[in-house]
Amino acid sequence: MAPEEDSRMFAGLRDKLKATNLYDAKVGAIHFKNKIGKFGNLINSNHRHDEEHEKATDEKRNRIAESHRFNSFAPERDGNKIKWYVDGQDYFYAVSVALEKAKETIYIEDWWLSPELFLRRPPYYNQEYRLDQVLKRRAEAGVKIYIIVYKEVAAAVSCNSAHTKHALHALCPEGTPGHGNISVLRHPDHNIFENAGDMTFYWAHHEKFIVIDYEIAFIGGLDLCFGRWDSRQHPCADVHPAGVQNEMFPGQDFNNNRILDFQSVEDWKSNELSKADYGRMPWHDVAMCLIGDCVYDIAEHFVLRWNFVKRDKYKRSEKVEWLTMTGREGENEDLIAVQRPKHPVGGYSHHPLSPLESRSWARGQQGTVHAQIVRSSCDWSSGILTEHSIQNAYCEVIRNAQHYVYIENQFFITATGEEQAPIHNTIGRAIVDACVRAGKEGRKFRVIIVIPAVPGFAGDLRDDAAMGTRAIMDYQYKSIHRGPHSIFEQIKAQGVDPKQYIFIFNLRSYDRLNKTPAMVQQEERSGVKYQDVQRAEAEEIMAEGVHSTTDHKPTLGDSTAEDEKERLMDQKRKFEAQRVEVGLDKEVTSTDSIAATAMLNGGKVTEQRWDDDLEKEKENFIQEELYIHGKLLIVDDRIVICGSSNINDRSQLGVHDSELSIVMEDYNTIDSAMDGQPFKAGRHAATLRRLLWREHLGLLPAQPLDASKDPNAQPVDVCPNDIMEGPEYDFVADPMSDQVWDMWTGNADTNTQIFRHLFRADPDDNIKTFDDYEAFLPRHNKFKQGHLHDPFMPAQEVREKLDQIKGHLVWMPLDFLCDAPMAEKGLQVNAYTESIYT
Repeated sequence: MAPEEDSRMFAGLRDKLKATNLYDAKVGAIHFKNKIGKFGNLINSNHRHDEEHEKATDEKRNRIAESHRFNSFAPERDGNKIKWYVDGQDYFYAVSVALEKAKETIYIEDWWLSPELFLRRPPYYNQEYRLDQVLKRRAEAGVKIYIIVYKEVAAAVSCNSAHTKHALHALCPEGTPGHGNISVLRHPDHNIFENAGDMTFYWAHHEKFIVIDYEIAFIGGLDLCFGRWDSRQHPCADVHPAGVQNEMFPGQDFNNNRILDFQSVEDWKSNELSKADYGRMPWHDVAMCLIGDCVYDIAEHFVLRWNFVKRDKYKRSEKVEWLTMTGREGENEDLIAVQRPKHPVGGYSHHPLSPLESRSWARGQQGTVHAQIVRSSCDWSSGILTEHSIQNAYCEVIRNAQHYVYIENQFFITATGEEQAPIHNTIGRAIVDACVRAGKEGRKFRVIIVIPAVPGFAGDLRDDAAMGTRAIMDYQYKSIHRGPHSIFEQIKAQGVDPKQYIFIFNLRSYDRLNKTPAMVQQEERSGVKYQDVQRAEAEEIMAEGVHSTTDHKPTLGDSTAEDEKERLMDQKRKFEAQRVEVGLDKEVTSTDSIAATAMLNGGKVTEQRWDDDLEKEKENFIQEELYIHGKLLIVDDRIVICGSSNINDRSQLGVHDSELSIVMEDYNTIDSAMDGQPFKAGRHAATLRRLLWREHLGLLPAQPLDASKDPNAQPVDVCPNDIMEGPEYDFVADPMSDQVWDMWTGNADTNTQIFRHLFRADPDDNIKTFDDYEAFLPRHNKFKQGHLHDPFMPAQEVREKLDQIKGHLVWMPLDFLCDAPMAEKGLQVNAYTESIYT
C-alpha cells in the first residue's frame, strides 16, 4: 500500500473514532495526565517560560515594553477624554449610568465585589440600582458579562469571593433570560491537586477597573464592594428616628473596621455593629472614567488575565471560553495568552463583538489627555515575566518634580536604597532626590503626603491581634523618618532639612448619632432595639434575588431563613407600632448627620437642634479616622497617576499583588499660578487637585443625596467635570501659595488639637510608649470607642470646640510609639512573613 493511501486510511479511522466513547476516553486521559503533571511544577518554577514558543512570546513582550515609556506593555496614547471622581457617591452613580447603557460586553476586575452593593442611595428608594440587579438586567438584554475577582485565603481575608461567584451566577438560572451571560472567575487557585506548583497564598489580585463595550472604562481605587460608598462630607452616623427607610448604609455596608471587621459577608444583610451605638468608618477614594485609545489597553490587560486564568485553572472547563481580540490576532494572540491546544475544552469568543472601528475613540481623538496604562504583573498573576511599570512611573515623575508632589495613598512603605530590607521599592529614593535637588537649588518645593492614621483596620492597637497593623505602621515610620536610611535621614545627610520639604497628614471626621430621646423611648416601649430594626430593613431591601449559595436555581422552603425573616419583620412592626405614642409621627427636628458642619456653608454645631437636655446629646458625638484608600499622585498641577497601586512592595514590585494604573497629562492647559508666578497648569490635574484640597479644607459644600443632576456623577461621555468655580476654587488655585499653606497647616493644627481634647483620638504624638497609651486612652468599658472621652465636659463647650473643626485634615503623629517596639519579631512577624506587611 502506498504511503499516501496509508495516511488517508488512518486519517479516516481517526475521524470515525472521534465520534466514539473510546476517543472521549483518550482525550480524558490526556487531560488527566496534564492535571497530574502540574505536580512537576513544584520543582520547575519557570514552567511557563522554558519552552521555545514561550521564550519567543516573552522576547516579543520584552521588545514591546522596551519601546514604551516606563517599560510598560502599553504605549503612550494621545487624545483621551478623562474625568475624575472623588469619593464613592459620584463614582458609583456614574458606574450605574454606564452599566445601564452596555450593549455588548462588560469586563469587571475587582479585589472584592459585593453583588448587593447599592450604586445609588438611599437604598430603600433605589432598590433597582443594586449592583446584582443592574447586571441581571444587562445579562437579560443579551450583554455578555465577564468578571474576575481575587480568590482570597479565607483565614486572612473576609471578602468571600465564593459568595460573589455563586450569587452572580444564580441571577439568571437555566431556562431564564440571560442564562450563561454572566461568567465569574476566581484566582489564584488554592487546590493542591489542581495547581500544586502554582498556589499563591500571600499575594492578591488588586486591580479595580471596568470596561464597557470597548467604548468606555473606569479605573481607580474603588472596588464595587461594601464600605466604599461615601460623600464628600463623610458622615459617620446612620441613625434615622424618622424611619429606618432613610438609612444610607444597609447591612454590612455599614462598617467600622477599627471596631469590627466584616463578618460572614455571604450573609450580606447582617450587621453586628449597632448604628445606635457606633459610627462607621468614612471612606475617601479617587477614580477615573475615560474614552480613548487607553480603553483598548485596559481591555487587553483584562483579556490577558482572563485567558491566563482559563489556562491556569479552567483549562478543562467547557463553561469558560478563551477570549480573542481585534489587534491581537494570528501570530500576536500569544500576547494575550490565547492557547490552541490539540484537544481544546471551551470555545473561542472574539471581542469586541462589533467592529473595533465603530468605537467613537477609534474614529478620532475624543479629548486632550496624553495617557498611558501601567501595571504590576508577573508569572503568578498573568503568566508573564515581571513588569513593574507603575513603580517606574512613580519614580520618574516624582524625581522630575519641580514644584510639588501630592500623594494620597492607603500605605506608605518605601526604601531609599538597598539597605532597608525587607522593603525594596525605591519611590523613597525618588522623593529624596527631588527634595535634595530643590534644597541645593534653593527652590521652594513641597512633598505633601496624605495617608490613613491607622492602615489595615486594626481594633485597639495594643492588642496582640493588631500586631500585623503595628508592623505596617512600623515599616511606614521607618520609611519616613526612623533610622539612618529613612527618607528624612537621607535628606538630612546631604545637608538639607527634610522638615522644610515633607509634610504628612491624616484625615478625620466627626458626627452625631441621631439617637433622640423619642427613639430611645420607642426602643423601651416596644422592647426592640434599633439594631434589630436595622437588620429587618436590610432583610427587606436585600432579600430579593440571591439567597442561594450555589450556582443552581434557588429552592423554596428554607424554613430557618424564612423564620428569621419573619421574626425580624415582626420586630420592626412592634417598633413602628410605638411611633405615634412617642411622638415620632411628627417631624424630627434634629438632623440625622451633622457631618456637613465641617464643610462650606454647613452651619455650626452650636446651631444644631437637639430635642432634649444637651447633656444627653454628648453621649452621641462620635469621631473616626477618615480612611484614605485612593492611590493617587499629582505632580506640579500637570501629571496624575491613579489606579489600584499602593505605595508599598506589594503593589510596586510586580512580583507580589497585581495592579493597574493610568498616567495622565492634560495638554489642555489653563492659566494659573505657581508660588505667585503665572503658570500653565494641565486642566485635568489642576482641577482635580483643587477639588481635593477644597474637600480636605472644608471649602466645599456637603453633597445632596440625589446625584441625578450632579455633572460629577455622570460618565465621561455624558458631560465633563463640574469644577465648581467660585472664590474657594480661586483661593486654592496656586498650590504653593503661602495663604493656602497657612490655612492647610492651620486647619490641621486646630483639628488635631480638638480631636485630641474631645475624643483622645489615637494614634497621637503624646503616645510614645505603651504606658503612655494607657495613660492617654485607658482601657475600660466606661466609654464606647470613638465617643467623647470626658463625660464631665460641659455640653456647650463640646459644641463650641466642634465648631472650630474645618474640613478633615489632621497631622500624622510621627512620634507615635517612637520609644516602644511596635512590632516584635515572633510567630506573626518574622523573616518568612514580613514581606506580607510591606
